[in-house]
Amino acid sequence: METQRTRGPAALRRAAVRGARAGALAGLLAVLLAGCGAAGGRQAGAVGAGRAFERALASGDYAAACALLAPETREQLEQDERQPCPRALEGADLPVSASVGGPRVYGRQALVRAGRDRLFLSQFADGWRVVAAGCTPRGEQPYACEVKGG
Repeated sequence: METQRTRGPAALRRAAVRGARAGALAGLLAVLLAGCGAAGGRQAGAVGAGRAFERALASGDYAAACALLAPETREQLEQDERQPCPRALEGADLPVSASVGGPRVYGRQALVRAGRDRLFLSQFADGWRVVAAGCTPRGEQPYACEVKGG
């Protein structure tokens, strides 16, 4: 086995370059894997918030559903309906689905399918919040949403 004392200067330089390349490759791999994990975490977080919102609606726990709304969405709903959020959500007659999935995450924004309904979510410091619910596609037009922020 060769040791550093018996190697010449050229052999030492080649070893250093190989070590630097291996380190750079390992660093790049770590960044790529972390990025994939972060995207997966965002998708799971968005779907989890969507499921929690749908479960709250299905069980009639409108206070819990309101807690999952983005602050501006909650304020807009209360202003539009002129009543507290839980009563306003109850009266909104939003579609409810046990099937939540198919997330499309774009940075801190997400679109989650809940049956035929669509939920739009945003990631806040304390987690994902629903910014629009009861949304249906309208072809080339923007989605029509029953509940949305201002």
